[in-house]
Amino acid sequence: MHAITANEAKTQFGYMLLKAQRAPIQINKNGKPVAVVISMDEYKSIEALKLQLLQSRAAKARDDIQAGHLVDGESFFDALKSGQHD
Repeated sequence: MHAITANEAKTQFGYMLLKAQRAPIQINKNGKPVAVVISMDEYKSIEALKLQLLQSRAAKARDDIQAGHLVDGESFFDALKSGQHD
């Protein structure tokens, strides 16, 4: 991924937009990554994948409920907070 400074992003905004159509552009401020500029097509692809994942998890939850595979609410939220999932 190509990286530029925040100042370069400001002074070369049009160029950055053109480059972002081909590949993501990382923007650094004070030497640290703070943002990524991506094309609209790439953004739409990411959003579609997120929706697919959510739909898949909802379908699995529905199937688990129908099969009687249930957990108590406290266990569910503990697993959710810890980032664990099946």
